[in-house]
Amino acid sequence: MRFKRMWAMFRARNREFFRDREAFGWNFLFPFLIIVGFSVVFKGDYNAQFKVGVFPVPPGMEAGAAAGNLPASFSGFEAVTLVGFEDGDRGLEKLKHHKIDLLVQADTDPVRYWISDASPSGAIVERLLKQAAAPDGGTQHLEKKDIQGVPIRYIDWLFPGVLGMNMMFSALYGVGWVVVRYRKNGVLKRLKATPVTALEYLTAQMLSRIFVLMFTLVIVWVGCDLVLDFSVFGSLTDMFVIFLLGSACMTALGLIIASRGTSEEFANGILNFICWPMMFLSEVWFSIEGAPDWLKAAAKIFPLTHLLTAARKIMNEGAGLAAVLPEIAILCAMTVGFLAVGAALFSWNK
Repeated sequence: MRFKRMWAMFRARNREFFRDREAFGWNFLFPFLIIVGFSVVFKGDYNAQFKVGVFPVPPGMEAGAAAGNLPASFSGFEAVTLVGFEDGDRGLEKLKHHKIDLLVQADTDPVRYWISDASPSGAIVERLLKQAAAPDGGTQHLEKKDIQGVPIRYIDWLFPGVLGMNMMFSALYGVGWVVVRYRKNGVLKRLKATPVTALEYLTAQMLSRIFVLMFTLVIVWVGCDLVLDFSVFGSLTDMFVIFLLGSACMTALGLIIASRGTSEEFANGILNFICWPMMFLSEVWFSIEGAPDWLKAAAKIFPLTHLLTAARKIMNEGAGLAAVLPEIAILCAMTVGFLAVGAALFSWNK
């Protein structure tokens, strides 16, 4: 393995990317538009299914069965989903991180409930509860409790998801689709006649994409922070490390797509098949709290899930790298596995 040849491929790939003004500009414009759009939308009402936490709910019991103190018109409302927790601390943690919209203590009179003032939908759920408890607008059967600590804004919870989504698309399409196009156009066949080995070529592709991803991440982060002033409770260095590991993992996943195939359309279909489930199950935009257990388990097979879990723990909870070691280990194991599969399957011309 020759560093000089790998360095030449690394520089060539970076120049190709930076000279493509449309692709280069979109990598910056797209996450900015998403962040600004969501920050505007969630200043108002949020029309979505509301999640109401209930505690204490013993294991095996339905949350609806434990919430006998809630008005039937509220707990039975089709837009409200009840989620059970064994203790209040767990429920409050979910409430602070926008996993649920409102938290209720079971079997109390008056009904004790908690909401986050930073939640885009908490005020709506509170009004629904008040109207159900006393149609005339009275609140004598309700007792609002304060949340201890600093509330987390929804946009602070959303931001890592948007960064992760942009990283996912750029990694998978920037490697998987591009290399398939090279193979179709005969570029890889010509490279095969050079001294460059498959390992050198794949390593250069991966390092180039990681460099572009992290460069984009820093620019987008600084730009969005200047506009929206994000709250980061953990270390920025730790955040950088997590996103670096995540970019390596998803780039390695893209190498599997790039290892074979000459059809750009087929590669595009495979990439969409991988990307869209990650967008909806990895909690990019919304929580899957209250979803069936099998769906939560399925979400854990995606690298984006572990990337966002670790990033939000650091950014929103102030955790350090030691607290996210399980996610780090999973991302590293996935990266090694994807690289091994991609290298084993790689072909220059088929």
